[in-house]
Amino acid sequence: MRYLLEYAAARGMLCMLDRMDLAASERLATRIAGFWFLLHGMRRRVAIDNIIRSGITSDPKEAQRIARDSFRHFAVLVVESLKSGECFNEQNWKDRVRVDINPETMRLLEDPRQGIILVSGHFGNWEIAAQLLSYLKPVAGITRPLDNPYTNRLMESRKPRNRFRLIPKHDTDALRFLKILRNGEMLALLNDQHARREDPLVDFFGRPAHTHTSPALLHLVTRTPLCFGYCLRTGPMQYTVHAGPPLHFAATGNREADIRTILEALNRLLEDAIRLHPEQYLWAHRRWK
Repeated sequence: MRYLLEYAAARGMLCMLDRMDLAASERLATRIAGFWFLLHGMRRRVAIDNIIRSGITSDPKEAQRIARDSFRHFAVLVVESLKSGECFNEQNWKDRVRVDINPETMRLLEDPRQGIILVSGHFGNWEIAAQLLSYLKPVAGITRPLDNPYTNRLMESRKPRNRFRLIPKHDTDALRFLKILRNGEMLALLNDQHARREDPLVDFFGRPAHTHTSPALLHLVTRTPLCFGYCLRTGPMQYTVHAGPPLHFAATGNREADIRTILEALNRLLEDAIRLHPEQYLWAHRRWK
């Protein structure tokens, strides 16, 4: 019964968004996010605590402001991701998007035979990033289905794809990542969520956090180029897509040390981006459990 009620609420919200223009949809989303920030005490406290303990600011009032803006940013992210199909196509997407991609990385993206591993975090608009980059190269992202199967099917049907597809996080095909890279596609990984206790502890903003090893392992095993990038929101449906140069890490024979070196480098790049625009990061996630 709870799943059906959630599904009905999601359908109603989507119907409302379909009837509203972008500006009105974003106003509604930010107001709902503001209420959610006030009502959801646990997530609010997690976000504020994460901001202070990360060193972004030591001022509780400033941390609260950043946390509130982060909630609002996430709400706008959802709206713009759902409405992006109305705004972007293969011909016009560069009119609203500034492309800041390293020339060597761009050559890799334009080579249809070359696979690439792109690592990012829950920063900017990661959904839009995958959709836009798929105009350059097919993109495969990893997803964990929503607990509610009805709502999950609804949201999956509404996400514009272009050449962007989602594959389940847990799958019986153990070689699916290798197949993606072998086919010359981009494997997009968000590597800033809490990992298993078996995964290594790697500093993130100076605090140890269990970190997924997939990007490092895939790079070491396949020698596929590894890059860090993100999609910064600069205005309503306006973005800067940034991707740095390919990262090269030579295998030393010490697999554990090599993995840690790669993960530390990726974490530093994400930290640098977040420090410039902390309001666009998903602080409410319990990164340090």
